[in-house]
Amino acid sequence: MHPICSLPIRSCVVSCLSSALLWMPVGPEATPSTLAPASTPAFEIHALSLFVLSITGCIFLTVAGLLTYVIIKYRTKQADRLSEPAQIYGSTQIELAWTVIPVLIVIVLFLTTARLIFAIQDAPEPESALDVTVIGHQFWWEVRYPKLGIITANELHVPRSSEQAPVPTYLALLSADVDHSFWIPQLAGKTDLIPNHPNATWINPLAPGLYLGQCAQFCGAQHALMLLRVYVDDPDQFSTWVKNQQQPAVEDPRVTEGRQVFETQPCMSCHAIQGTAATGRFGPDLTHLMSRETIGSGAADNNVQNLKGWIRDPASLKRGCLMPAMQLNDQQLDQVTEYLATLR
Repeated sequence: MHPICSLPIRSCVVSCLSSALLWMPVGPEATPSTLAPASTPAFEIHALSLFVLSITGCIFLTVAGLLTYVIIKYRTKQADRLSEPAQIYGSTQIELAWTVIPVLIVIVLFLTTARLIFAIQDAPEPESALDVTVIGHQFWWEVRYPKLGIITANELHVPRSSEQAPVPTYLALLSADVDHSFWIPQLAGKTDLIPNHPNATWINPLAPGLYLGQCAQFCGAQHALMLLRVYVDDPDQFSTWVKNQQQPAVEDPRVTEGRQVFETQPCMSCHAIQGTAATGRFGPDLTHLMSRETIGSGAADNNVQNLKGWIRDPASLKRGCLMPAMQLNDQQLDQVTEYLATLR
């Protein structure tokens, strides 16, 4: 059975189209694409898009074919240049046809789309589901695993799901400031994050790998660099990641001075590091900072050189971000960078 058949209610047309997708490769793409679905909601949306495209394509071919036929058959001939064509003042049958048929097409598209939306939104959450809370900030993503006690940023780790052992991930979507939009094209449709209005969606990725997405709602100067990475791990890999993330921050005596600088600067009022005096909530949790692939929500690769440049002047990597330059001297900058580089 195809994974999209696990949803409770759907139209016959969408189901038939969905079964035709069995040949499609399932897995992550280098470029986010709705044409390479890898999760049940994405399969559903892709099937619906094919259904809509088939109807609109038939309309286009019909209209273009009739137009081409009329242009060729009734083109002006030399002998008819001064004659007047036959005048037709109305046809009840034709007017009914071009009124009733479009109305029926719109009704079919509306009902199919509404049925799909409700089928996805009302899908029951199984006991095996993973609960994750995603909070949109200007301009980064806060990711919380309430039942696991994990807080991270900009990277979402979820277990791979399968028909034999389904492990869907249910996402509670919140906004800390303005409107944002959560969108991983290969995994699900867009869902808005609206202040004081919780939303939700779910995914069940079928193949391991990295799936890319971003905020799909203009939210300010750095909307385009509010990127999101979803890592779909095999069960063993996900368990290992969870155990690592549940550990307190690494304590390396070689970087004690850097930790002291961090804890005596405004850094600790915005960022949290478990096991230290830093308990800020305004910025990303840094407990396992170096376990992430990027900094600045995808603005740059996460390495020591970029991390140092980010601390010195965040605007140099992500103009418009809300993190201020710390105005550290060269020695303090080196010490803080060395300390943060140990947080894995």
